[in-house]
Amino acid sequence: MAGYKCARCKQKVEIDLNVRCPYCGHRILFKERGAGIKHLKAR
Repeated sequence: MAGYKCARCKQKVEIDLNVRCPYCGHRILFKERGAGIKHLKAR
């Protein structure tokens, strides 16, 4: 499963069926970004 971060308590959360933070009950979660940095050439 993908890693998410709770907007209220900033805990790392793994969700499966229930889209809710198990620590504080908040329902707004942010998907964590990958570690890679993309470099694009501007035209």
